[in-house]
Amino acid sequence: MKISKVIFITVGCICLALGTVGIILPILPTVPFFMATAFCFAKSSERLHSWFVSSNMYKKHLQSFVEKRGMLMKTKFTILTTVTLLMGFGFVMMSRVPVARVILAVVWVCHVVYFVFGVKTIREEE
Repeated sequence: MKISKVIFITVGCICLALGTVGIILPILPTVPFFMATAFCFAKSSERLHSWFVSSNMYKKHLQSFVEKRGMLMKTKFTILTTVTLLMGFGFVMMSRVPVARVILAVVWVCHVVYFVFGVKTIREEE
């Protein structure tokens, strides 16, 4: 096996793990890590790439974004709701750290602006 394939497989697996953690933690972005995973697996192994593209994680979080450059309203709403709840919890818990609260609020606003204005909303039938 070529060293480049090993490197792409390793980086792809790391990106897959980080993207999976990003589903739960709003601080880690899921889509960029899954895009990197798809790229690395495509460069290293057709079998890994086929597996990833057929997985539910890919279909749920990345397929519409890759194919149509947008997300369903339901997906955007789910992401923003999760981000808001988790960051809201963090905001409440950081009552004694005002700088952290400001940073968290800025990150939350950036999430909202990105998903509302930066990601195209697609319809189910498209």
